Amino acid sequence: MTDSAVQAPRSARLDPTLAHWRNAVLAIFALAGFVFANWAARVPNIRDVLGATTQEMGVLLFGMAIGAILGLIASSHLIAHLGATAAIGWFLTVAAFGLIAAGAIAAVAPHYWALFAALMVLGAGNSVLDVAMNLSGAANERRIGRTLMPLFHAAFSIGTMLGAGIGALTEKLGVPVGIHLVTTGSIAIAAGLYTVRFLQPAEQPGTAAAEPGTEPGWRSRLAPWKDPRILLIGLIILGMAFTEGTANDWLGLAMVDGYGFTNAGGAATFAVFVTAMTAGRLCGGMALDRFGRVPVLSASAAMAIAGLLLVIIGPVPAMAIIGVVLWGLGASLGFPVGMSAAADDPRRATANVAAVATIGYTAFLIGPPVLGLLGDAVGLRHAFIVVLVLVVVAMFCSPSAREQGSAEDRAAATTP
Repeated sequence: MTDSAVQAPRSARLDPTLAHWRNAVLAIFALAGFVFANWAARVPNIRDVLGATTQEMGVLLFGMAIGAILGLIASSHLIAHLGATAAIGWFLTVAAFGLIAAGAIAAVAPHYWALFAALMVLGAGNSVLDVAMNLSGAANERRIGRTLMPLFHAAFSIGTMLGAGIGALTEKLGVPVGIHLVTTGSIAIAAGLYTVRFLQPAEQPGTAAAEPGTEPGWRSRLAPWKDPRILLIGLIILGMAFTEGTANDWLGLAMVDGYGFTNAGGAATFAVFVTAMTAGRLCGGMALDRFGRVPVLSASAAMAIAGLLLVIIGPVPAMAIIGVVLWGLGASLGFPVGMSAAADDPRRATANVAAVATIGYTAFLIGPPVLGLLGDAVGLRHAFIVVLVLVVVAMFCSPSAREQGSAEDRAAATTP
């Protein structure tokens, strides 16, 4: 945001309705992270329950990707029909139900394809929820007039940190995976149904779905796919989402198989990663205000590259842990900064945010099977080289995220 956009009227900053809305969005982001991380932390245990190979786990995780893509295809229509607020309530429930189903299947009658179907439900719920909560967050950010997206995504990371910590603890204590996932999924449903009451419609005048000059329907929702800037922002989010998603799906197993960690140690390493991401997002607002989007994104990508290299080639576990910290810090800001950049034009914010979220979620489609196949052939650590390539692409695309009409933008325009 430009400096003028950051300065909100005092009445907007103090408006209790906007404050409750902001806090509810923070809670929803945290719950989304909590639901996913409880699953991710128990992936090594699920692998043991099924007796699956790395390649088979890649195919299993592909079920979540299929569900996510189906959800994204339907998301713009579902949100247009339900509204962002109702979509958040419905699809947080759907995602949590997928988590509950996965736990119940693993506990009662472990079956590979039944778990595949449960993960499809989890992925579909997560993808629609992700678009809807980012739309609500972008609308709230504009109404308040302050940079809030890194904070919202920090809440997601706090949720993943809590979920990963609970996962590591339950693994250490020997709590059956079924009891763990059914309990945490039920808690998420109850908390979500309570929190959604405090959200405001993103479709109110001046928010994400009802901006002046925007016509509803297919044409306005497809317009971003012809905008080169939005497509480049989508590539930033694609690279950073792939980086984050790789850690979510494979970091625990990579530490178990590549460095000899126990399952509890793999879960704890994932907790280190999400903690580093949380720290990066909590501090990201200050860095963005001081240095601007492009330098911060470039530095973040460089940090992620350094961290990945340490994980891939680190000769000892201690270096790999340092790499995990750098990886988490480097991956922390790509998604929220991309979302803010997509929402720069309030007339097209809804369609633009939905488009870049869709591009980003492609990472969850191609990531699990590609890395699973490569992991079987060369080991997961070496398969992470694919992630490096996408982070480099994201770094080269970072200039597209500069604030429109900002001093940074004007300086770039006058540079020979």
